[in-house]
Amino acid sequence: MNIIIVGCGRVGYTLVEQLSMEKHNITVIDEDEDRISSITEELDAMGIVGNGVDYKTLLEAGIERTDLLIAVTDNDEQNLLCCVMAKRIDNCKTIARVKNPVYNSEIGFIRRELGLSMIINPELIAASEIARIFQFPDTIRVDTFTRGRIELLHLTIEEDSFLDGYRVSDIRRKLKCEVLVCMVARKDEVFIPSHDFVLRHGDRICIAALPEVASAFFAKIGIQSSRAHYTMIVGGGTIGYYLARRLLDVGVHVKIIEKDRQRCDELASLLPDATVINADGSDEKRLISEGLDAVDGFAALTGVDEENVILSLFAGKLSGGITVTKIDKLKYSVVLEGMSLDNVIFPSLLTADYITKYARTMNQSTESDVENLFRLENGKVSAIEFFVREHSDITDTPISKLKLKKDMLICSITRDGAVIIPDGNDEIRPGDAVLIITVRSRFSDITDIVER
Repeated sequence: MNIIIVGCGRVGYTLVEQLSMEKHNITVIDEDEDRISSITEELDAMGIVGNGVDYKTLLEAGIERTDLLIAVTDNDEQNLLCCVMAKRIDNCKTIARVKNPVYNSEIGFIRRELGLSMIINPELIAASEIARIFQFPDTIRVDTFTRGRIELLHLTIEEDSFLDGYRVSDIRRKLKCEVLVCMVARKDEVFIPSHDFVLRHGDRICIAALPEVASAFFAKIGIQSSRAHYTMIVGGGTIGYYLARRLLDVGVHVKIIEKDRQRCDELASLLPDATVINADGSDEKRLISEGLDAVDGFAALTGVDEENVILSLFAGKLSGGITVTKIDKLKYSVVLEGMSLDNVIFPSLLTADYITKYARTMNQSTESDVENLFRLENGKVSAIEFFVREHSDITDTPISKLKLKKDMLICSITRDGAVIIPDGNDEIRPGDAVLIITVRSRFSDITDIVER
């Protein structure tokens, strides 16, 4: 594919690195001549010095022959405008980086009205990953879909498990939790379970749930999902804000250490249930006085990688809890391998992974309705996200009345930014994003879910 990347910061560089390895033709645009020189010398990409919103610059980059444009500058508005320009010139696929929390609640509306293929938020992705590390035990693996709004949780049913012998249809009815068992792997077989499927110990199951619902579900089946109950976050930036909000939503106590007084006032207003302390997070004595030895979750999220490493090592030694270290510079990854750090998060790498998956989807599908394609259970199962563009014979009809194909399940419906774990009474409507789980390999259009 022909891909234009606007913005050569850490995210842009990582994207070029990953996408060029997959044999795409990459052109990068940035106003910083040194960045362009560095990236074109080190990686397989063409470079243009200029503004991605400028019409002539886009033409010079080959926008008229472009399949995908990715705008990942540090300016949200510039990214959105760049994508709109690209759509008007070439009607190519577009992805915009938007990190400001102000836009987050309206992401679905913005994406739909501007005709974007994807809006990506690196800070929210990183915060969601850290929240999962704090929230779920090592025995539960988590995959995220629909831009992090829906989680697929993989676990094995033990012999003494509450779910051993449980009928799938009874889970929502008896436990009163909006979750959906969407896949069962039993020995060498994989099932998309019907409502009367009975779970057995030894089964590896996959459950779809909203992040805020998952903890309640695990509590009801006797699994302690929350590994951390009292957390300390050093660094009250955007990632720290998103992380605190996620943890507070599931009942985790949060204390934020931030040295900027004005930012502390903002966080206190945005997160009234959190404890916000105006202090220097690198002051070890202050961290101890704020109860570092009593926390079971610690996240070092300052803007200085070296400081984050030292803080996590100190916190791990003092508290013995789970530590997460944010690292922005990927070149440190080799050095960090020899250190006793619990969990290291690279926000730019997580973001690049999301976008790279989407690029692979474009290669595998000729139909524009396919939004994302993921493989589960060693490729035996596909999770496919569709965007419903218009009315058809599958829209505005209760799911229970659709003649759905076997070995397929409608896992979630996202409408105006809200996620629905569907039952038979829900309907698919134009504008919805629909996630299906299937063992079939040929689904190129949302209408393929029904028998003909």
